[in-house]
Amino acid sequence: MKTFYCPAFRLIASLHIAIIFSAMLSCDNDDDIETAGRDLDLVANSPMQWTGVAIGNNNRLFANFPNWSEEHSMSVVEVTGTESVSPYPNAEWNTWSPQLDPATHFICVQSVFVDKNNFLWVLDPANPQRAGEYLGVVPGGAKLVKIDLASNAVAQTIIFSEPVIEKMSYLNDIRIDENKGIGYMTDSNEGALVVVDLKTGAARRHLAHDPTTKSENRILRVEGEEVRNEQGEYVNFHSDGIAVNPDRTYLYWRPINGESLYRLSTSFLNDANVTDSTLSANIQRMGDFPPSDGMIFGRDGKLYLTSIEENAVRVYEEGGKSTRIIAKSEDLKWPDSFAVSPDGTIYVTTSQIHIKNPPEPYRIFKFEENR
Repeated sequence: MKTFYCPAFRLIASLHIAIIFSAMLSCDNDDDIETAGRDLDLVANSPMQWTGVAIGNNNRLFANFPNWSEEHSMSVVEVTGTESVSPYPNAEWNTWSPQLDPATHFICVQSVFVDKNNFLWVLDPANPQRAGEYLGVVPGGAKLVKIDLASNAVAQTIIFSEPVIEKMSYLNDIRIDENKGIGYMTDSNEGALVVVDLKTGAARRHLAHDPTTKSENRILRVEGEEVRNEQGEYVNFHSDGIAVNPDRTYLYWRPINGESLYRLSTSFLNDANVTDSTLSANIQRMGDFPPSDGMIFGRDGKLYLTSIEENAVRVYEEGGKSTRIIAKSEDLKWPDSFAVSPDGTIYVTTSQIHIKNPPEPYRIFKFEENR
């Protein structure tokens, strides 16, 4: 077990952060139409940067650290305390060097997700970064790993290769349809959707040339500053956040550098013979909303989206035309990814992507869904 501790980062687990009440913003106008608020409870903090979070049926909490710096030492962990984690499923999987088998070791994990059957899915794009630049996908390393939380054993590994992914692809987020055995992923570096048959491992790349999976070149302004990489260039993320509604009939996605939210009937995506022209013709644009990173449907049937420019979380009611802020705090520094517990509690990470060497820890908060 590795314990994180730094006096400057010391926080009390029961900390409640008062959330600023904020108004809904409509895509039709800027009129204030409602105010609301949620308490954020601190769950954990870390001096190392995490992005994804997942929670099992018995409230076991997991997170992942992407391989974005030389200091990277672990990829997937079980969060065991406010300032402590343990490598998961073991230390061997969390050890990587070019001499090791890329299929049996985590290289650069971006997201984790627990399905309704209590399996943890680990998405490893295997494309590390250094100084904000991708190094390229390690051949044979891009993979989706299924772990049985009952036995803590790896149950399945699906390897991705060209043409499903490209040399600079970065598989970003994963959602699962347990009933149909289908996984849906975004490629945030090249811009595309990837659909995989979880029974056979057969995968397909879709909409790689469609504008709906591409950045809209919107300049991000977070905490008063334009977001640039270490070379001084504007950051540019393509299709990133992804969500499937509770009855698994629609897939939602959006680019970070944009305001569009899209959805597509999964009946099209689940067809192994579907063409991109058919998919493109059936995409629905749901409106204009502030840029977000992660998104997820809660047990209440509402879509939750991080709002990275506002240090906030927004909620969108399916079929509507607006979102509203339900949680806002200066401590939500680049809210990144969500997880939903069996009782409907929502967990969110902060990844502080806009800050180099942030003075504050990376955090996981939780709040009650919008009942």
